[in-house]
Amino acid sequence: MPIKRYGTVQTGAGGKALPFARAVEADGWLYVSGQVAMEDGEIIDGNIIAQTHKTIANVLAILDEAGYGVEDVVRVGVWLDDPRDFWTFNKIYQEYFGEHPPARACVQSSMMVDCKVEIDCVAYKKKDR
Repeated sequence: MPIKRYGTVQTGAGGKALPFARAVEADGWLYVSGQVAMEDGEIIDGNIIAQTHKTIANVLAILDEAGYGVEDVVRVGVWLDDPRDFWTFNKIYQEYFGEHPPARACVQSSMMVDCKVEIDCVAYKKKDR
């Protein structure tokens, strides 16, 4: 099965080209790059609630584009800028992943862009050959 890349021509803040794919699929595995609360190349204004909803929406949009659903997600990585946002983040996260909880890691980290949360994931779906 060939490797398929999604979103290799994309831009970030200030219209700069981003040197990575939004997701890469290989043999039923989908690796979604870290997503932030970005819309039209800019981080949205808002607190952890707004940014978490937008970040998860961005992840789900990529999953959908590739033909995967939240039930196919096997692992999620989360980076929070402020550890005090953990419980608020968890409440929102559970709204999306509560019925299909994947394995997850969540850490505090300084962000490379001015956001409050970043999320990546790995999904798997058996493909017919």
